[in-house]
Amino acid sequence: MDEGGSRIRRRVSVRKRNRPSLESVFAASPATELKHSDEEKDDEEMVAGSRRRKTVDVQPVEIIDSEEDMFGDYDSFAENSFLAQVDDLEQKYLQLPEHRNHATDHANEDLCSESDKHNTLNVTVVGDCTELNIGDHTKNQSRHEDVSIEPEADILYDVPSSQVLFFENLHNSSSDLGGPSTEEKDWNSSFPKTVNEELPVNSREQPQQTVESSSKIRTSSDANRGKSLKDHLKSTMTGNAKAQTPIFSRTKQLKETLLSEEINVAKKTIESSSDDLGPFYSLPSKVRDLYVQFKGIEKLYEWQHTCLTLKSVQERKNLIYSLPTSGGKTLVAEILMLQELLCRRRDVLMILPYVAIVQEKISGLSSFGIELGFFVEEYAGSKGKFPPIKRREKKSLYIATIEKGHSLVNSLIETGRISSLGLVVVDELHMIGEGTRGAILEMTLAKILYTSKTTQIIGMSATLNNVEDLQKFLQAEYYTSQFRPVELKEYLKINDTIYEVNSRAENGMTFSRLLNYKYSDTLKKMDPDHLVALVTEVIPSYSCLVFCPTKKNCENVAEMICKSLSKEYLKHKEKEKQEVIQNLKNVSGGNLCRVLRHTIPFGVAYHHSGLTSDERKLLEEAYSTGVLCLFTCTSTLAAGVNLPARRVILRAPYVAKEFLKRNQYKQMIGRAGRAGIDSVGESILILQEKDKQQVLQLISKPLENCYSHLVQEFTKGIQTLFLSLIGLKIATNLDDIYCFMSGTFFGVQQKVLLKEKSLWEITMESLRYLTEKGLLQKDTMCGSEEEFQNNFHITKLGRASFKGTIDLAYCDILYRDLKKGLEGLMLESLLHLIYLTTPYDMASQCDPDWMIYFRQFNQLSPAEQNVAALVGVSENFIGKKASGQAIRKELEEFWVYRALLGELTKKLTYCVKAELIPLMEVTGVLEGRARQLYNAGYKSLTHLANANPEVLIRTIDHLSRRQAKQIVSSAKMLLHEKAEALQEEVEELLRLPSDFPGLVASSTEKA
Repeated sequence: MDEGGSRIRRRVSVRKRNRPSLESVFAASPATELKHSDEEKDDEEMVAGSRRRKTVDVQPVEIIDSEEDMFGDYDSFAENSFLAQVDDLEQKYLQLPEHRNHATDHANEDLCSESDKHNTLNVTVVGDCTELNIGDHTKNQSRHEDVSIEPEADILYDVPSSQVLFFENLHNSSSDLGGPSTEEKDWNSSFPKTVNEELPVNSREQPQQTVESSSKIRTSSDANRGKSLKDHLKSTMTGNAKAQTPIFSRTKQLKETLLSEEINVAKKTIESSSDDLGPFYSLPSKVRDLYVQFKGIEKLYEWQHTCLTLKSVQERKNLIYSLPTSGGKTLVAEILMLQELLCRRRDVLMILPYVAIVQEKISGLSSFGIELGFFVEEYAGSKGKFPPIKRREKKSLYIATIEKGHSLVNSLIETGRISSLGLVVVDELHMIGEGTRGAILEMTLAKILYTSKTTQIIGMSATLNNVEDLQKFLQAEYYTSQFRPVELKEYLKINDTIYEVNSRAENGMTFSRLLNYKYSDTLKKMDPDHLVALVTEVIPSYSCLVFCPTKKNCENVAEMICKSLSKEYLKHKEKEKQEVIQNLKNVSGGNLCRVLRHTIPFGVAYHHSGLTSDERKLLEEAYSTGVLCLFTCTSTLAAGVNLPARRVILRAPYVAKEFLKRNQYKQMIGRAGRAGIDSVGESILILQEKDKQQVLQLISKPLENCYSHLVQEFTKGIQTLFLSLIGLKIATNLDDIYCFMSGTFFGVQQKVLLKEKSLWEITMESLRYLTEKGLLQKDTMCGSEEEFQNNFHITKLGRASFKGTIDLAYCDILYRDLKKGLEGLMLESLLHLIYLTTPYDMASQCDPDWMIYFRQFNQLSPAEQNVAALVGVSENFIGKKASGQAIRKELEEFWVYRALLGELTKKLTYCVKAELIPLMEVTGVLEGRARQLYNAGYKSLTHLANANPEVLIRTIDHLSRRQAKQIVSSAKMLLHEKAEALQEEVEELLRLPSDFPGLVASSTEKA
C-alpha cells in the first residue's frame, strides 16, 4: 500500500463452514471502525453471526461440480439470511452522519472458494471495474487476517473460481455504465487464463499486499454509487449459481502449483537480503553475546558500523575494503559470514593465505558454530573433502588456504553446487599479485564470477593501491578508512640517533632522541645496532618483535640478546617457561633445539619456517599469553597469525638480499600496538647511512600495484586454467575461453601486461600446447586447423592432472614413473611409495650433503636398495635426485596406488602411532598432548567431545582453561560433522533411486 495514501485498518474474523464438496469463507464487518461505535452492537453481531455460520478448520478441498448447490444452507434471500445481515449493516452505515456527504460507499465482503489446496483467486469489484490479484503461497496458520481498506475502493470481493463467467458477463455489460479503458478490456480478457493460479486468502504475504495496494482503480460512476449493496450481492450470487464452472485438468493444476512454489522459492532466494533475525545487524542478539563471551568485544568501531550498513553491503554487492593492519577488518567479514549462514541459509567460503591462519580461524569460530548451529570445516594441508559433504539442514563455513579453496570451488562447479555458495571472503587480497599463489587466487575468483551470479565476493587487505583494476575485475564497490584502534608512531634509527617519521618535514623525518644505554666494549662488538637497548625498554612488561632478513639471522639475534640480558629476566614467569620447554620436548621426540633451550628461559624465541607446525603453535601460544615477550622473526610472520606487539623493530631494510618493499614494510609495522592493551604502538627501522636515501623513498612512496601473474606462471597459470575450464565444461571452445579470459584480472590489465602478443594469440598457443601434450583433444567436426572453433574435450591424463593440481611441466614425467612403478612396486617398506609421492619441484629446493646421503644409502636394507636401483639411484650415480607427485584416482590403471596411499597419507600427515591419529584431528592437539589425553583415557573423538573442560584441566598437566575449552569445542564440531555425514549416507541408502524401473514406467504412463 502506498505510504502516502490514507488507509483504515481493521481486524476481520474469517469464518468458514464445512461443506461436503465446497468450503467458502464469508466475512462481513463495517467498512470502517469509528471511535464512537457501540461495543455492545459489535458483540451482538458476532453472536448472531456465530448462530448462522459454523466456523471450522480448513479441510482438503475437492474439485466441485458446476451442478452443485452454490448456497448450501443459505437457500433463501429472505429474512435471517446472510443477505439480510448485509442489508442491515448497510443501512446502519448509510445513517452515519460522517458519511452522508460521501459519494462512495465503503463495504467489503470476502467470498472465498478453495478449488485447490494451494491456490486462491482474489477478484476485486469496484462499481463497474474488475481486478484480479494473484497472491503468494504460504502456510495458512491463522484464521484472522488484517485487511487494509483504501478510500478509493468501494467494495472488495474475493470470489471463487466458479464466478469467472459471471464476471466476464458483468465486464462486458459495464460499457453501458461508463465503459472501461482499453487497457482494462485487454486485461479482463485474459482473466480466465489465470484463474487457476490461486493461493489461500489467509496466506497473503507482504509482496501480495504491495501489489494489491499499488493497483489504483478508478471509482464507480455516481449512478452506481447509490446502488444497494444487498442488490449487488444478490445479483452476483444468482449469476454464480447459474454460471457453469470451468473444468480444469487436475494434472495441469498440480504442475502449475509446483511451478508456482518453485518460483516463490526462487523469489525468496533472490530477496533473501531482507531476512532479519534480530537486532545485531540482522543477527540474533545471541551473536552479540557470544562476541562478548568469546572475544571480549562489546562494541564495534564506528567504521565497522558504517561498513556493515553500507547500501552496497545490504544489497549484497561485491565489496573490497582496505584499512591499516589491526583496524578490525576480520570482525566485519565474520559478521557478514554469519548473516549468510544464519539469515540466508547458504554456505560460505573464507580464503586465507597460510595454514597457520586457517587453523587459528578454525579455533576462533568453532565455538560460534556449536552455539549457532553451523559447521566449520578446515581445508588446509591434508584436510578437506572434495566435493564437500552436502548437508541436510545446517550450513557450512569452509575455511581454506588459497590452493585448497581453488580445489573446493572446482569440485562445487563439477557437481553443479556452486550456487550453494552464498559468500566468498578473501583475506589479504593483495596476494593476487604474488606469483603462483596469486594466479591460483585469480583463477578461483574468476570461476566464481563466471559460474555463479548469486555468490557475493568480499575482499579485504591492508595494502592495496591499484584498487580500480581490482574493482573492475570483481565488479565491486570500494570502502576505505585510515582508522587504527591504537596510534602508530614510526621511527628510524641511524647510529645511536632515533628520528620520527614526519611527512610534513622537509626530508620526511625529525629528530626524536638519543639512545641512552651503557655499552661495554664487548657488547658494542656483539650488538653494533643497539638492539639490546631497544628491546630492554619494553620487555618483559610489554612484548616486542624483531624482524630479521634471514632465518639464520633470527637465531643469532635471539642468542645475542639473551647473552646480554640480566638474570632478573629468568625469574619472570619461570614456571610457565619450563612448561613450554617440556611441551616442545614432547612434540619433538625429546630433542629440543639448542638455541631455544637457551633463549626460552629469558622469554625470547625465534620464529621462522624452520620450525615444525607443532613447535610454531606452542611458541605462538606462549607469546600470546605473555610467557614469551620477544620474538626474532622473518617477514612471513607479518602476514601470518595475529601476534601484535608494543614495539616492532626492523633489523635491516632487507628481506633476504632484496630491498624492502612498501607493502612488506606496512605489513611489518602494522603489528605494532595491541588494541585494548597498549595506548600506542611503535616501529623502529634500523638503517645504515648508505641506505638512507632508499629508506626515505620507502617511507614516502605509495604502495606497490599488484599485477596478474596468470600468464607469467605459464604451466601453473593460464594452461592449468584452460585445462580446468574444459574439464569442468565451463568453456569448451576458443570463443568461450577467450570470453572467460577477458573477465579475469589479467583481462583487465592486458593492455599493460601484454607487449608482444595479444590475448587471442596467447589463448591459441596455450590450447595448441595442451593438445600436443595429450591433455586435450579437439573434436574434428570441421577440418580447418586455423579456425580452432571446434569444441575441446579433456583426456584422462588431463583430468588427472588438473584434479591432482599437478604442475603440467611434470605431468608426463610423473606418468612414466608411475607406469614404471607398476612393473615392480616394492612393498616391503614404504620407501618406494614415498619416492613416488615426493613432489618434483622439491628437487630444485634440495641441496643435500652428498657424504651424508651416501652413508644413509649404505644403511638401507637390501629390499630398500632394490628400490633405489629400480628408480635409477645407484652408488655410482648417488647424486641423481628423483622425485614424484601425489596421485589422484582419475587414472584407473593406477588403482593399486589409491589403495596403498590412504594410510601412508595419514602417517605422513601426523607422524604418530595409529592410535593417536583420531586425537590429532582435533584443532589444538599436538603429539605430546595427544599422548597425554590417550594415557588419561581419552582415546577417541567421542571421549573428547563429551569431556568436561574443568576435569581436563585437573587431569592433564600444563593444560590451560582456554586450551581445554578449545579442545572440547573442536571435538564437538568434528563429531557433529561425522554424525551428519553418516546420516546423509543412511538417507541416501534408504532413498528410492530416481531411475528405479517401476517408477520410470509409471511416470511415463501418467505423462
